[in-house]
Amino acid sequence: MSIFEPNLLIHEKSPYLLQHAHNPVRWYPWGSEAFEKARAEDKPVFLSIGYASCHWCHVMEEESFEDHEVAELLNNHFISIKVDREERPDIDSVYMSVCQAMTGSGGWPMSVFMTPDQKPFFAATYLPKTSRYHLTGLMDLLPRISLLWKQDRERLLKIGNEITDHLNTDQRPSETVSLSEDVPAQALADLNASFDNVNGGFGTAPKFPTPAVLLFLIQQYKLCGNKDSLAMAEHTLLRMYRGGIFDHIGGGFSRYSTDDRWLVPHFEKMLYDNALLLEAYAEAYACCENPLFPEIADAVVSCVLNELSHPDGGFYCSQDADSEGEEGKYYTFTRDEVLHVLGEENGSLFCSLYDITDRGNFEGKSIPNLLKQSPFPNDPEGLKRMKRTLYLYRKKRTSLSTDKKILTSWNCLMISALTKASRIFGRDKFLAAAQKAESFLDKHLRKDDGRLFLRWCDGEAAYDGQLEDYAFYSLSMLSLYRSTFLEEYLEKAVQAADLMISLFFDREHGGFFLYSSESEALILKPKELYDGAMPSGNSAALHVLFILSEITGKSIYRDCMDQTFSYFSPELSVHPSAYCYALSVLSSQFHPSRQLVITTKKESLPKKFMELLSKPQMNDFTVLVKTEQNKDTLAAIAPFTKEYPVLADKTSCYLCRGGACQAPVFDAESLETLLQAAD
Repeated sequence: MSIFEPNLLIHEKSPYLLQHAHNPVRWYPWGSEAFEKARAEDKPVFLSIGYASCHWCHVMEEESFEDHEVAELLNNHFISIKVDREERPDIDSVYMSVCQAMTGSGGWPMSVFMTPDQKPFFAATYLPKTSRYHLTGLMDLLPRISLLWKQDRERLLKIGNEITDHLNTDQRPSETVSLSEDVPAQALADLNASFDNVNGGFGTAPKFPTPAVLLFLIQQYKLCGNKDSLAMAEHTLLRMYRGGIFDHIGGGFSRYSTDDRWLVPHFEKMLYDNALLLEAYAEAYACCENPLFPEIADAVVSCVLNELSHPDGGFYCSQDADSEGEEGKYYTFTRDEVLHVLGEENGSLFCSLYDITDRGNFEGKSIPNLLKQSPFPNDPEGLKRMKRTLYLYRKKRTSLSTDKKILTSWNCLMISALTKASRIFGRDKFLAAAQKAESFLDKHLRKDDGRLFLRWCDGEAAYDGQLEDYAFYSLSMLSLYRSTFLEEYLEKAVQAADLMISLFFDREHGGFFLYSSESEALILKPKELYDGAMPSGNSAALHVLFILSEITGKSIYRDCMDQTFSYFSPELSVHPSAYCYALSVLSSQFHPSRQLVITTKKESLPKKFMELLSKPQMNDFTVLVKTEQNKDTLAAIAPFTKEYPVLADKTSCYLCRGGACQAPVFDAESLETLLQAAD
């Protein structure tokens, strides 16, 4: 930490903002104080956006924001604002659109210069202190912008107005396009064309896991029997596991691979990546039963529970890529180091298995990987002990910084994944972890009226929940209901979905805005469908609406879903593979739905029925359980269930497929036969 007096970020909770609290730059958090100061002093605003585990954010801080010369220029001529993109995804989204429109690309750290009215006139990503090669340095850029602000301000204001008008024009609805089965088919063809048959994944380096794509491919196998799509997903999942993007010592996946073989990762671990990949491995296992996948799932969950868990149940954001200022230092080993820790015999065996050599594969050291080995279906006990020894050694050798913010949306992704994985892999501890996390959210991030906060950190909940918070929260409650059939989860899912519609839905044109009608207004109010590292809020909302239309029979969910598809239809039809999470819902529209209602006099579903409904092949059925105790609650949520009788002497099962209902059956064996026939 530097010796400078703290700036205004010292009062924040975000670890990322606190990392900059002792910079000589006089940082402000985003808020009215900063913009009023800019207007009063007649200065432009410098906005810097990043996040705690971002390697290049650390580089820019050390190189520039801790530098006296850069700080003097910023402090004298600008009002500087620092934003944690994970705390304010709305601000990040708006100015990422600006950066992409002005430069053709985006990323973090993001650097934006704008007027006190928040209108941007220059945008970039990483900027060095001094100019080099194609990068303009801050020491050259800052004086130029300051001079333009004083001598040619009209030019800057014109740029700000033009880019703001351009982005808002892009938000206007286009003429709708009819969406047919050809759209998912085209996405599948595009993915097949870009598939790397050798290494798995799509395109070339850098390679991202893209779980939304993998889940879409798995779904295409389940819906259409497309073996090629399952093969692409399975091959990618196997190659990622064998590469260095997977932490073979401590479990869990890094954010992405810098090469096309999945060997050298960008080392930070993000909660959302591991949640979505856990779900992908579970869904794939339900189809192909690859014996490695339960082991991989166990390792992912072990990493999350050991490294990213609050004692009371919530999940932290991420772990840093850097240790002691060096990227990847925590994760890499030398051969001599491994021999010293494990001994000559065990160390030599481990190094031969995990490609740890004298030469190394990353800056003179080695990233453990299995790219040259066939992985074991189950690690032998001796190998597990070696990994454990190395895990404990590296924790003592150096440490990783953990961003201990607890984000509603990311936590909900992990809750959903844990719950689904608990059913498919038969892991009770996964469900227990999911329920504990849900209790944390309920206590700290959910208000009495069901409204959500965006983040909790160091005892403080803050910021209004945004679209992805409500959408992923509802999905997580639906997933918990599917595993437990406790109506409290179903009630929470419906309440969150109804608030999502009330606060975010565009009733005039369709689609959901990123931030709510009650939130701070920015220069742009985006609607996003593109699925990046995480599914978009609109894609997740489509899943919520589809499931609840099936569960409740209420037309509002179907109507909102149809209007959302209509609004985004031009985008979906032009480049469908960019919207795979939304396409999963669209694909479902062209196949028969499957709903199951079970009634029982008992307080909960009998064990034989629970065991049956937990089988992987039963994962995609919509299920409601009506008991004598919950019948009124269930009738309010799903009015059609009023007509299903609760019999005193038997459990009754009613299956409907594609709008056609079967005669009821009354035992688990008959239900299994009926379900298999409908599969």
